[in-house]
Amino acid sequence: MTTIEPATPVASREPRRIHRLSERQTTDPDALYELLDTELVGHLTAVVDGVPLVVPMGYARDGDHLLVHGSSGGGFALRAASDRQTVAFAVTALDGLVFARSLFDSSMNYRSAVAYGVLEPVEGERADAALVALSERLMPGRSAEVRAMTRKEIAATRVLRLRLDDVVMKTRAAGASEAPDDGEDHAVWAGVVPLGRVWGTPEPSVLTPTGTPTPDSVVALTTPPVETGKLP
Repeated sequence: MTTIEPATPVASREPRRIHRLSERQTTDPDALYELLDTELVGHLTAVVDGVPLVVPMGYARDGDHLLVHGSSGGGFALRAASDRQTVAFAVTALDGLVFARSLFDSSMNYRSAVAYGVLEPVEGERADAALVALSERLMPGRSAEVRAMTRKEIAATRVLRLRLDDVVMKTRAAGASEAPDDGEDHAVWAGVVPLGRVWGTPEPSVLTPTGTPTPDSVVALTTPPVETGKLP
């Protein structure tokens, strides 16, 4: 994906640290980018008039920024951007449930990240490119199959971006805690149940004529990838 604008230097700061279970903190940028590029929904949080507000929304990563969009008619995100207040954007992937031999020791395998910063408006041609980037992230190839957005539609949409220079990421990717001499009854099953996610069968709208071919973007999204090295 093409970066919309070169990164702007920012003042150095002490990295955020996880205090509880600090060994689960992940600082690898590739792990962060993999999480952000895999998930589709994050939660944007800001404090407005002393009240914390959180809204789930789709997003896209463009280089070292996150892109979000909303109505130009208002909303707390635009207000937070205009007030230059710090917001938080959280993304979480649940990878599995960990079944231990007690409810206390049972857990989840997950990857989570929270980015902090000030939302910056994206204007002009860069906003047009950002809207395409958001579309391509959520529905790859769809922008080439549909009409272009009208100027009225573009005017009704605002794009904001959040720089990924203040992020904390936490990961658990392990089995149930156990040891040969832990005193537990090992005849009780313990282990991990991985969580997978697949797209379902496409459902045409009621006004789509019967026999209309399924577009390439939908076919690509709903076709499982072929595993290399395996015979069909």
